[in-house]
Amino acid sequence: MDFNGRGKRVFNRLGPNQQQTDNRNQKVCFHWRAGNCNRFPCPFLHRELSAPPPDNNGTTSSKRPYGFATDDDPRSVTVVRRAGFNNTWGRGGGGGRGGNVVNNINNVVKKDKLCNFWVQGSCSYGDKCRYLHSWCTGTCFAMLTQLEGHQKVVSGIALPVGSDKLYTGSRDETVRVWDCQSGQCAGVIKVGGEVGCMLSEGPWMFVGLPNLVKAWNVQTSAELSLNGPVGQVYSLAAGNELLFAGTQDGSILAWKYNAATNCFEPAASLQGHTSAVVTLVVGANRLYSGSMDKSIRVWNLENLQCLQTLTDHSNVVMSVLCWDQFLLSCSLDKTIKVWAATESGNLEVTYTHNEDHGLLNLCGMHDLESKPVLLCSCNDNTVRAYDLPSFAERGKIYAKQEIRSIHGGPNIFFTGDGTGEVRVWQWLADQSATTTPA
Repeated sequence: MDFNGRGKRVFNRLGPNQQQTDNRNQKVCFHWRAGNCNRFPCPFLHRELSAPPPDNNGTTSSKRPYGFATDDDPRSVTVVRRAGFNNTWGRGGGGGRGGNVVNNINNVVKKDKLCNFWVQGSCSYGDKCRYLHSWCTGTCFAMLTQLEGHQKVVSGIALPVGSDKLYTGSRDETVRVWDCQSGQCAGVIKVGGEVGCMLSEGPWMFVGLPNLVKAWNVQTSAELSLNGPVGQVYSLAAGNELLFAGTQDGSILAWKYNAATNCFEPAASLQGHTSAVVTLVVGANRLYSGSMDKSIRVWNLENLQCLQTLTDHSNVVMSVLCWDQFLLSCSLDKTIKVWAATESGNLEVTYTHNEDHGLLNLCGMHDLESKPVLLCSCNDNTVRAYDLPSFAERGKIYAKQEIRSIHGGPNIFFTGDGTGEVRVWQWLADQSATTTPA
């Protein structure tokens, strides 16, 4: 959705693996592919080889500096294939829980519980403490800084492309603007209601509020109010020159920007969900919506008709994400489901990843080696980092309360938790992820 007439709509969608260089001459373990390798350590790779390098036209590169795919990228078009055709999902061992993957086993520290005394700054055991004295485990990322100021849960994070300002929204009824260079708060905007979600699109910043979506242009400071929602606006997405808002009453409202009048005009109301729509994502000319009614609906972006209703989850669908031709969804039923298109074009579950706790949020991005990583927020106050498609665990992030917001940036990402703290994380070169050439 190009509100200022420049560029093309870019979706926050995790793109395919683009690693190019180091592993060309290595071999993938045949027994691992068959799911029965028992060698430890194994001299062959326990992961798939990288995608082929880009051609002279650079067709495999992303137009977005964060490494994400775009809506006009041919890789993002839904491919009609038989469900279950991809046999690499969950090949991390241990039933998709990471298991004893050679490349990742050293990344995960055995200590898996935060020391409460360390959090309060009063642990006297030091390195001898049996509990964790760190906000994360693993070697692929580290905390850069902590942004303090919000008084309640952080429910939205946005980093406009090309901007030096970070925007965070909270249920304390404020949006805070942070200077990316100094890490200092550059301003506090009182929005008059609890922030349910945030979205940055072109020059516009959108904030979901009770019975309202606020929009302001970060370039011109113009401010607009989009009326129509009933109850809290929990989710926002954009596609096909439309802005979508998922609301508390189960509706999905759509607006279209009119450049002549400089306003957003109501375009449609999508009905079908019987409870609040808490997550939206656009991909492959489809809008996907997840709801408290435990279902996911697939909408055609051209005619805004519902094409399919997915009912495999047994609890609230908290987050949906597009990755290549797959749809990923997570739920309070403690599962992440991977959906693929059948020959008829309908989506079916091709893999289910089980967790010990309910899941709150999914965020996809690439590490410094361009490997795709999935960040999964759980309601045990942690975020798990997984390689895709193996679901091999890379590390874990801990917080004082639930992490409700995750947002990716260029070589960094952000998390916001229930205490109002925003943490900035930096991707690191993973020194322990080494393999022996075949």
